[in-house]
Amino acid sequence: MDISNSERAKVLVQALPYIKKYAGKTVVVKYGGNAMIDEGLKNDVMNDIVLMQLVGINVVLVHGGGPEINAMLKKIQKESKFLNGMRVTDQETMDIVQQVLAGKVNKDLVQRLEDAGGKAVGLCGLDGSLLKADQLDTELGYVGEIREVNVDILRNAAGNGYVPIVSTVAAGYHGEVFNINADVAAARIASSLGAMKLILMTDVRGLLRDKDDESTLIPEVEVSEIEGYKSAGIIAGGMIPKIGGMADAIYQGVHEAVIIDGRVPHSILLELFSDRGSGTRFYRRSHHE
Repeated sequence: MDISNSERAKVLVQALPYIKKYAGKTVVVKYGGNAMIDEGLKNDVMNDIVLMQLVGINVVLVHGGGPEINAMLKKIQKESKFLNGMRVTDQETMDIVQQVLAGKVNKDLVQRLEDAGGKAVGLCGLDGSLLKADQLDTELGYVGEIREVNVDILRNAAGNGYVPIVSTVAAGYHGEVFNINADVAAARIASSLGAMKLILMTDVRGLLRDKDDESTLIPEVEVSEIEGYKSAGIIAGGMIPKIGGMADAIYQGVHEAVIIDGRVPHSILLELFSDRGSGTRFYRRSHHE
């Protein structure tokens, strides 16, 4: 696509107030879904993060890895079971989750970000006791609920110009290791860091009034409206932990949280540096500019 120099200049000028707004601030990005599988989209995400880093944003990347975990469990002929959007995790599954998430997926992302010209350090919740957790529910097995986030290691990394890339495996208090829902973990990390913004990338346009019709996108939700959307069945399934985490983060001081469509190239840049942000924005009225 050929664009003229004047159009290029216009784009840069329009981005400037947003660049100023976020410079020196912390943005937590939860990376998952199709954007983690499609090669072109993977490169877009990495380039977006390098750009954020270059304009002085402290980025923390939190990632999932469901498809890779499912593939590995299939290899050892173990069935994947889910309960209320959470993976039922026995000891054998937990070992696989730790290997796949903290090992393969995490280090692949570190290498990709470095190859794109960024500086990255891979961490899981066990490193520096970043995430400490208790068991969430006996029926789910080794699925944890975060009790503490020790953000020093993230601040040190960011302060030295590295993007921390975090896999959400957490340490128990008695030597256990827990699997943590990555959306919920990203929200907890964002609130513990006092992040300006939490961005969740997913495979839908955002919160839809009718989940089968993408034209029914709800562009903005004030946090007090969430309960109503839940009882109407608009927030359901895997959206419940996602949005619950976002609401908690906002109540704890994160300025705004957005669900964006990771299938759109450069969706992170569009969200941050233009007024054409995609997806659904969650905010609290007293914080509304």
